[in-house]
Amino acid sequence: MATARKDSPGSPADRDARSRSRPPAPRAVPDPSESPAVGRPAELGPAALRTLAHPLRIRILDLLPMRGPLTASKLGEILGESSGSTSYHLRQLAKHGLVREVEGKGTARERWWERTPGGFSISSAGKGSPAGRQTAEAVNMEFLRLRNERVAAFARAGQEVDEEVLESWLGAATFATTNKWATREQMTAIVEAWERFAAEHLDPLSRQEGEPGTMPFEVHFDVFPTVDSEGNPL
Repeated sequence: MATARKDSPGSPADRDARSRSRPPAPRAVPDPSESPAVGRPAELGPAALRTLAHPLRIRILDLLPMRGPLTASKLGEILGESSGSTSYHLRQLAKHGLVREVEGKGTARERWWERTPGGFSISSAGKGSPAGRQTAEAVNMEFLRLRNERVAAFARAGQEVDEEVLESWLGAATFATTNKWATREQMTAIVEAWERFAAEHLDPLSRQEGEPGTMPFEVHFDVFPTVDSEGNPL
């Protein structure tokens, strides 16, 4: 979608929530600045996944969609790293198409970088070795940790702003959780409906960073079976 849309869903279970089969691992997908087509993004290959398995590289990918295109120097300021370090990690990410230079912006001495449109997905399912599955899960968990950090930061900020600011947010921000029982096919239909919604309402917002009246925002959408490792409902 994320990250790639961060809200790209996990794979549904092979049976409904009442089954005894083991559910597949969920997917965590980061958000790109745009997505050109409806549907799930391509799965990262082993080499790209190994390249991404570095906390700083994940942080860079997490920051670019929120902050807009950035230079290695600016990324270094935000992350508390040297520009040489961030430049190196950007080049490694670029080798696998995860980031790209912004066309027509910057110079040979100051390159601007952005997340590559189209996104990607990461799943531990189908990996050929325990090490591959562990790498996929570690990357997923780091993306989810960063996402949860932002949710908590927004909630904390609400305790520090005045009433006028709080009133301005009414209707513009929400946290909602819905729990239902459904078959695999019904869950798949919900995911497909979300993909159509995102294509219609979210994709047209691409490339609006910095325009008057706009601010960065984040949308989360998760669909996953709430079952334990044996397939029993939690």
